[in-house]
Amino acid sequence: MKMRCLIVDDEPLAHDVILNYINEVPFLETAGQCYRATEALEFLNKSEIDLIFLDIRMPKLSGLDFLRTLQKQPLVIITSAYEQHALESFDLDVCDYLLKPFRFERFLKACNRALTRFNMSKENSYPAPTEEFVKTGEPAGIYLKSDKKFVLQQLNRILYLESLGNYVKVWEGAGFILTPRTLSSFESQLPADNFVRIHKSYILNKRFIHFIEGNSIHLKNGKELPLGKNYKHVLKALLTDAGL
Repeated sequence: MKMRCLIVDDEPLAHDVILNYINEVPFLETAGQCYRATEALEFLNKSEIDLIFLDIRMPKLSGLDFLRTLQKQPLVIITSAYEQHALESFDLDVCDYLLKPFRFERFLKACNRALTRFNMSKENSYPAPTEEFVKTGEPAGIYLKSDKKFVLQQLNRILYLESLGNYVKVWEGAGFILTPRTLSSFESQLPADNFVRIHKSYILNKRFIHFIEGNSIHLKNGKELPLGKNYKHVLKALLTDAGL
């Protein structure tokens, strides 16, 4: 199964280079090309895309601001001439950061990283959160793959989720379930009313917040989690929800 790719870059020459490289990679196919991030928003509303090759500095809407608008983010490889945006990009869970001009072997390495994450998401297909056990009054749950079995985890008992490379620790109380998924795959699956991403490595269940101090969020069990610098807007939303 090939990965459907979208090129988003305001430079025609960049499109030519990436198109030629894609044609040399057997597991990739070009599904579309956009020269503005605003065009890409419209394209994604109409088409399913697996991987975006994304420039950062574009008119009207930058590549990183474009990513922040997406509720469901495809895999992303940044292609930029400016190295200073790398740290901020990885905070947004991109697969790789290619500094222009880049050679084919570096492009292929980035694509292989994306393919690993793509295959992992396909192999570990989980049922969406459901209001199962309606007859017994049990809360909604989510299935987590652990070793060779699927475990049904009640959402209201999850404290937070912690990224660990290509795995995620799902914490409940003092223990956790280690499952082979990415944090972004959970972000698009968990109900936004209850769960919020506060850091590139953490998603938090809001019902367990005890207090917020500076750049730290303290949980009712005494655990302290960091608030990422690219997630400051979350603090404002949390305070608004609390009527402050």
